[in-house]
Amino acid sequence: MGRAFEFRKARKLKRWSAMSKTFTRIGKELSMAVKDGGPNPEINSRLRAIIQNAKAVNMPKNNIERAIKKASEKSSENYKEILFEGYGPKGVAILIETASNNNNRTVANIRSYFNKFDGNLGTSGSVEFMFERLCCFKIKTDLKIDDLEFELIDFGLEEAVKDENNDQYYLYSMFDSFGTIQKELEKRQIEIISSEFQRVPKQYKYLKKDDIIAVENLMEAIEEDDDVQNIYHNMELSQE
Repeated sequence: MGRAFEFRKARKLKRWSAMSKTFTRIGKELSMAVKDGGPNPEINSRLRAIIQNAKAVNMPKNNIERAIKKASEKSSENYKEILFEGYGPKGVAILIETASNNNNRTVANIRSYFNKFDGNLGTSGSVEFMFERLCCFKIKTDLKIDDLEFELIDFGLEEAVKDENNDQYYLYSMFDSFGTIQKELEKRQIEIISSEFQRVPKQYKYLKKDDIIAVENLMEAIEEDDDVQNIYHNMELSQE
């Protein structure tokens, strides 16, 4: 899972290279978390996690507080999470997570990208089954990796990967274990730097280098859309 994570991480860094785009995405996540569970991070675990992520990308404290305050107002925009599924060129499976205050606009835009770049927007359930939904925690601790796995395996931990450059770890588990692991890390006072959900392909589709360009063009168009939060795919380069 470590190699696959680094591949996804590289794409995510490329996608969020523009800091303003990163803050916009996190601002929507803050808004949805407040609408769902209230503005108090002490009792809203989802909000608490997003605040950690915001700090990890150096989002100013004033921006975080302003986003939470705005989301608490009744007149603030309501964002709805919508998952799109489809196939890009060469049959690459694509999942798109969006957060939108205008469903019709988002549907029309996503469909247009698939049409323009020789893809096909699918129906609900047509692609999602090809991915596992995981959660990942980035933490900082003095514990050894064997001790860390032993301490957390009963709480849903599936794999721990050491960052070779520092004393940080990536912890992976299934989606449903997020809250349990978050609570246990906080109980043990282990520093959570950031956390996120991932959709990881069960199998990768290998493409020749010449074929990857058409798929990249579609994904780049999708990623530029303001309503898009995350995009996942099962494409991998071949060894040819």
